[in-house]
Amino acid sequence: MRYFLPYAVACLFFATHTLMAQDPVQDDLLLLDNGTVKIGINRAKGASITWLSWATYPMNMVNSHDPGRLIQQSYYAGKMLDRKAEGQHEAWSPWSWNPIQGGGIGSWARVEVFKRIDAQTLYGETIPKLWDMPNEEATALMRQWTGFEPGMPNVLRIRCKFISERAPDDRWGTTPRSPQEVPACYFTRNFDTLKSYLGGGKWREESAAIGPPWNHARPPRGAMACFNSDGQGVAVFSPSGESWNFGPHAGGRSADPSAAPCVHLAPVILARLAPRATFTYRYWLVVGTETQIEDRLEALWSLYAGERPEIARP
Repeated sequence: MRYFLPYAVACLFFATHTLMAQDPVQDDLLLLDNGTVKIGINRAKGASITWLSWATYPMNMVNSHDPGRLIQQSYYAGKMLDRKAEGQHEAWSPWSWNPIQGGGIGSWARVEVFKRIDAQTLYGETIPKLWDMPNEEATALMRQWTGFEPGMPNVLRIRCKFISERAPDDRWGTTPRSPQEVPACYFTRNFDTLKSYLGGGKWREESAAIGPPWNHARPPRGAMACFNSDGQGVAVFSPSGESWNFGPHAGGRSADPSAAPCVHLAPVILARLAPRATFTYRYWLVVGTETQIEDRLEALWSLYAGERPEIARP
């Protein structure tokens, strides 16, 4: 069950407890806006994606309630360790090596590079935090390129690169394959109608019980979407996704990005990350109505259906 619990537990914990990172006084936000869709990464929050809106839904729909939310990179490796004597939070003990782009319990991650490459691309480099500790940096580096998919104005393409720099003989050691969220997404609670895309213009609405624990699905075309009551939505296309975690958190249909209630969506694969390894993958975000989204998903499937993450070891 640990494969599906990390952010499920986090979502529930931060809804009922006050131990969380304080928001910075001023967000340092870089935005891309092509007139159809707007996306932003935030220097104060690990260069994670903290803004997503579009012409027919101009409000931000990314949940940023705590460092475990956002749209961000998240990885797991090594043995489960009890480190409570060193300050590990008891709600996440024992825990594996779990670097998080947004940050750990009580602190946001440090960003080393944060820039606009050109009118089409944003770039960030982040030293992630280990989720289970109040303020412990992981021996790793996360890089991310955020931009538009050429020829598709309502589609965003994100490339993620994770570089693990752990010592080969550290205490986490090596284990078989672990779950990797590609990526982890948290949206505002009003986007609580969840559907898998089946191809050919067909959708399957998924039973979405209140989580955590989260619901699970295996969409055959590598895409799931969440919609609000007005029919606006966002789909995550991750062709390598195997089993998807999804569901709404408890609470009303809030449209507030800082509120505790949220909607979670994460394609998950099983992959072994060695202490020194590089993991690279891409995913796409598609916004609009069901019809607008399905047209783009068909095009993306024809282009990228066979794409898989790349794992390199020195």
